[in-house]
Amino acid sequence: MLLSENRVFSVSKSLKKFFTVAIGITSAIALTSCTTLTINQYQATAQTTYTWQVKYSTSPSDKLPRFETFAATSLLNRNGQQPPDAVTGPDDQGLWWPALPPRPTVDQIEQRQKPQEQPSTPELLKSVNYQITYIEASKPRTLPTNYQVYRQVVKAYPAQRPLQLTLGVNNSSVEKAEPL
Repeated sequence: MLLSENRVFSVSKSLKKFFTVAIGITSAIALTSCTTLTINQYQATAQTTYTWQVKYSTSPSDKLPRFETFAATSLLNRNGQQPPDAVTGPDDQGLWWPALPPRPTVDQIEQRQKPQEQPSTPELLKSVNYQITYIEASKPRTLPTNYQVYRQVVKAYPAQRPLQLTLGVNNSSVEKAEPL
């Protein structure tokens, strides 16, 4: 019986040590990642981009295909307002989009093809890059953000309502924006 009690004690001691370390790490992350600040001057941007991409693979089961990007077009959305060069939009997320870039020709696709590779049909990718710029200590600061923050700024911007921002790890992104 002594042997099994020692195992239980050993497991309990190990679990206790594990939880102590886990709580310490969680606390450290929470302390470094929950900076909040209130801002009065701000703007949000969403850069919408269309990009043509072709996948080159050596076989249908190729686990590491090579991707080539071709023509791309971008459009900068500011605070939800229609940009002058917008071609389509607003979409279901309130974003405006640029004109489509020219589709790659078969000659362009073949020029980038390496021996033994087969190209896929060109695929049109859509992407969005969100950022927020605000004034901190009399200087503008621009950080990456997400769709939810962008939408909060779009709603608050016309009335210039103050926002409370929650910054991410090392204050290198904006994770949340709430109107005050």
